[in-house]
Amino acid sequence: MFFDFWWILLASILSRDTTAYAAVPQLTARAASTGVPAPISIPASQDFVGNDGPWSSFTLQIGSPAQDVEVLISTAGFQTWAVVPQGCTSSDPTNCATLRGGEFVPSQSSTWKQNNVTANGTFNLEIEANLGYSGNGEYGYDTVILGWQGSGGPSLDQQIIAGIATPEFWLGIFGLSPLPTNFTNFNHPVPSFISTLKEKSMIPSLSWSYTAGNQYRFNKVLGSLTLGGYDTSRFVPNNVSFAFSQVDERDLVVEIEKITFATSSNTTALSSTSISGVFIDSTIPYLYLPLSVCEAFERAFGITWDSDVQAYLVNDTLHSQLQAQNATVTFSLGNSSAQTVDVSLPYAAFDLTAEYPLATNSTGYFPLVRATNESQYTLGRAFLQEAYLIADYERRNFSVSQCNWASSAPKEDIVAIPSLSESTSSPLSSPGPTPDHSQGLSGGAIAGIVIGCLVGLLIILAIIWRVKTKKGKFLFWGAKPEAAELDALKGSEEQGETDLKTPEMEGGMRKAHEMGGAQSLGQEIDGQMFPGHEIDGQMSPGHELATPIEQRYELGGNENLTHEMPAVEAPASEMAVPNSPARTQN
Repeated sequence: MFFDFWWILLASILSRDTTAYAAVPQLTARAASTGVPAPISIPASQDFVGNDGPWSSFTLQIGSPAQDVEVLISTAGFQTWAVVPQGCTSSDPTNCATLRGGEFVPSQSSTWKQNNVTANGTFNLEIEANLGYSGNGEYGYDTVILGWQGSGGPSLDQQIIAGIATPEFWLGIFGLSPLPTNFTNFNHPVPSFISTLKEKSMIPSLSWSYTAGNQYRFNKVLGSLTLGGYDTSRFVPNNVSFAFSQVDERDLVVEIEKITFATSSNTTALSSTSISGVFIDSTIPYLYLPLSVCEAFERAFGITWDSDVQAYLVNDTLHSQLQAQNATVTFSLGNSSAQTVDVSLPYAAFDLTAEYPLATNSTGYFPLVRATNESQYTLGRAFLQEAYLIADYERRNFSVSQCNWASSAPKEDIVAIPSLSESTSSPLSSPGPTPDHSQGLSGGAIAGIVIGCLVGLLIILAIIWRVKTKKGKFLFWGAKPEAAELDALKGSEEQGETDLKTPEMEGGMRKAHEMGGAQSLGQEIDGQMFPGHEIDGQMSPGHELATPIEQRYELGGNENLTHEMPAVEAPASEMAVPNSPARTQN
């Protein structure tokens, strides 16, 4: 009788409609609405553009119908900038619009909405003011899609757009900072693009990773940008984490413990003491370092500071010598815990070219600038050709890693950084991202396992009963899926990915505090692009620089007076700028 009972029970289970088991957890459907979103990897444009590089660019689609523009990534920026038709005039080359990454024409977009706080919606651009940069933007709101048409990139409506004409920012930018913009007062913040992605649950956390790419390794290496995660194939992990600075405009700050110059036969220290408060900022290409350090670079590389153009120009003879020397410069970056990470740059990373309107003819230059004060210490885009940067704004820390050059075509391996609110465990003790490729199980898979286990157990018991019926009783234990086991799947992605690890990002949530505007500490720039100083046209043959650019590039305006934006009438002939968009905390 007992044998018959088990076989009857087994037959009953096998004949039952198994769809009930597949539906037991009801977590697959729930995961679609409450699960953690995947990171977004933004493809580079395949082009290298810019008048001070060139650089790997990224494509944005702006407006309706979409207008494609190529921009550079700004780790300090918090808005989207695009060149408008005023940025090219009859005195510019006929391909000016192409040289500047393409133009955005607001009047050709049906979804463009001008900011009406000031006449023509014009405000000071503000960022990089401490380095002497200036310029105005025509602000409004429109649709922005990341990536070229058909790439399936994220799309957001009513995003802040600044139309720029100034040649000081030759290309537009896409800002990665989550800082909001205030056009009137601090009570009406407009979220940044990345903050809106997080609010709409389109990325797992308020984080990103970026490296600039370069032209000199392999057959060119494109830039890499991931929102909400990082690409493990692009860097060498390390155990060093940096806390955000208390100044939100300069959040990604490191200390340079030492700088070393090395050739095949010689190693020399380029810095005698540590350099504190160095800002990593991809908006500009230059490295702004103390005078003593710049002089050490001069001795090591044989470069000369040109006081007329305020730059280190490299002629053909010196260029050939530096290529043959093939030196490497290593930056040792330290955090508050006395941990350090090294990032090495070959001479090729400093081998850049200035084009129109920086120079009349293509001119080689070394992207090093003598900082006039501590507020200017910066590691710009040239540094990020060899460094991979990961920033977590929820835990308020970041990591800097040496790029991985083990392969010319690494297989992309994107790992999510979980939100602080979603994380069920403490951050890793090491900021070196350790991907967790474990796959969670769907509801159907769990149901199948439960059925399989139960059927197998019944078969075994039936066989054992037949063999050992006369030898005594057997203890039977069965286990139904516990609620806790099913709940453990909550939040898993539809594909089954769970608990992706993150680099150590210690610290609490972003503290609320008001964002002050940076006052311009550099010299006034009269339409010139080499940082902060006037460029005349008196240069040696082959390095002639362009004469001062006509002020007609600018959209008009005056000094940055306050951080709040009162509406002010502008003269009909230009776009007046009473002050700058204010910034505040998220």
